[in-house]
Amino acid sequence: MSELSRTDTRRVAIVTGAASGIGRAAVELFAERGHDVVAVDISERGLTGFGDGIVTLSGDVSSDAVNQAAVDAALDRFGRLDTIVLNAGTGGTPPFESADAVRTADRILDVNLLGPIRGLRAAIPALRRSRGSAVVTASVAGLRGDAGTWAYNASKGAVINLVRAVAIDYAAQGIRINAIAPGLTRTGITAGVHQDPALLAAIERRIPLGRFAEPREQAEAIWFLASPAAGYITGTTLVVDGGLDANLGIVPLPGQSGDNSAPGG
Repeated sequence: MSELSRTDTRRVAIVTGAASGIGRAAVELFAERGHDVVAVDISERGLTGFGDGIVTLSGDVSSDAVNQAAVDAALDRFGRLDTIVLNAGTGGTPPFESADAVRTADRILDVNLLGPIRGLRAAIPALRRSRGSAVVTASVAGLRGDAGTWAYNASKGAVINLVRAVAIDYAAQGIRINAIAPGLTRTGITAGVHQDPALLAAIERRIPLGRFAEPREQAEAIWFLASPAAGYITGTTLVVDGGLDANLGIVPLPGQSGDNSAPGG
């Protein structure tokens, strides 16, 4: 279907990293709210169970060809592209002095940083026509450092500044580019934490809201940044972390053992 032949007003989104977690929640949310969606993930098996109006594409976002194929799928099937959600990412940082440190870091940067660069480059011509938007998934790990995750932290910090810079380049063309910085979210990546009650309790004590986010909550933040409600927002990173980044962590949070600061305490 060509862009000119499209007669309805449904909007169209691409979501990468769509097979699970935040990406899958974003696909489902955009579809529920009237969008046609191209769902992209390296896991073909994970791209099952979606409803009508969702086209699936299996591929690695570190490939220019896959990013272009996603845009082509949106234009060929639905005739336009209004939003791209560049959510695909990977972790697995090795020890800094290990033999495979640079090789593994190359892969992390290729997916987490160059993936969004490739995705934006592929999508911008279509977004220029629709005066659309892009949302990239960064992380609170891009705002601070963590022990043992140097490559992941570096990649997500770079994503945050990439969004700032590219948003400036394309603002005059009507394209908005933003990011979210999720905190700890209940996904497959954090499943191991939930199997260790002591570790889970220790981590949740650092989060002012006292719990992990649900993927749907992160998807809602993505939706907001992509929507007309955020029409005057570009080049920013919305932190969605339950207050984690706001908390230095030295003093116990209100309501925790040893705290005497709560009203009536």
